[in-house]
Amino acid sequence: MKTLYYTAASLDGFIADEDGALDWLFQFGEPEEGYFEHFLSTVGAIAMGAATYEWILEHHIDPGADRPQPWPYAQPTWVFTSRKLPKASGADVRFVRGDVGPVHREMLKKAGAKNIWIVGGGDLAGQFHDKGLLDGVIISVAAVVLGGGAPLLPRNITQPPLRLVSAKTFRNGFVDLHYEVPKTHEA
Repeated sequence: MKTLYYTAASLDGFIADEDGALDWLFQFGEPEEGYFEHFLSTVGAIAMGAATYEWILEHHIDPGADRPQPWPYAQPTWVFTSRKLPKASGADVRFVRGDVGPVHREMLKKAGAKNIWIVGGGDLAGQFHDKGLLDGVIISVAAVVLGGGAPLLPRNITQPPLRLVSAKTFRNGFVDLHYEVPKTHEA
C-alpha cells in the first residue's frame, strides 16, 4: 500500500492554467485504453483539495456541467477544505480540515491493502510530503507549455531527490513519469 500523487502536468510543471482550466489537457484524450482504469483499481481511498473537488462538481456533476455524469469514484474520498461545500450526490465524500496526518491514518484503515491516491492539488500533495506520508509521484506530462498556473508540487524537494522508477510513453504524446519519494523521516 502506497500514498501516491498521480496527476497530469504541462512540460513546464503546471496542473491547471492561470484560470484553473484544463482545456489544454483534454485535447489529448486518454493515455491508453484501460491504463487509468487499471490505476484506479489499485486505489482504496482518495484525497483531494477543495479546488479539485469544486472543479469536478462544476464540470462533471452539477446541472449544466460540461460533461454531466455521476460521481466518478467508488472509493471513499476525503476533501480537504476550510469552507462548507455541497456534497456530490451518491458520493462517499468526507470533508476534513487541518493536519493531513490523522486523516491519513483514517484513510489507511479504509483503503485496506490498496493505495491512497492524492488527486490534487499540488499543495495538498506537498502537505503529505511534509509529513513523510507521500510514497510516490506519477506525472502524466502533456506536450504543452502553459507559462503559468497551478504548480505541480509547490515544494523544494532536493535532498534526497526523487528516484525515477519508470517512464512510459503513449501514442497521444503523454509521458508517464513514476517517481519514488525517499523517506527522510518517519510520519
